[in-house]
Amino acid sequence: MTKPARWLLAVVGCGVVLLTAACGSSSSTASGGSSSPAGASPSAASSALCADAAALRAALGKLSKVQASAGQGAVDEVKADLAAVKGAATTFASDAKGEWQPQTSALKAALTSLQAEVQKLAANPTTAGVSSVITALGQVTTAAEQLFTAVGKDCPGT
Repeated sequence: MTKPARWLLAVVGCGVVLLTAACGSSSSTASGGSSSPAGASPSAASSALCADAAALRAALGKLSKVQASAGQGAVDEVKADLAAVKGAATTFASDAKGEWQPQTSALKAALTSLQAEVQKLAANPTTAGVSSVITALGQVTTAAEQLFTAVGKDCPGT
């Protein structure tokens, strides 16, 4: 296994706990925005939108489960998982039509930052790079918690 793959696996291993907490629980409290547009009832959320939220949670969960046995493929796996999460976040935000916009924007920004840090670490594995990836992963975790808390009001169980 190359050094970049080992560094990335170490980072992912450290961040799994953070991301798993965000993906596994919607009971935390977080600030941030309304969950329903004016005049809409909590039941106004479509089942498709709730399915999008569940797909986003699943994609985030997959990102947190990179296997050490992937070896050299770990970097590619993380990049692919990040792309899948970004795609799920984009689909969710598009279908939400502005609902939960502060939370979806924060999550997309955090994912973009994480993607940039993973690419930097893969190209030049350093301790500072590991720290940057862990910080970016923490930002993804926080943004996901805030989004799922807001969405959970209209999509229980999300």
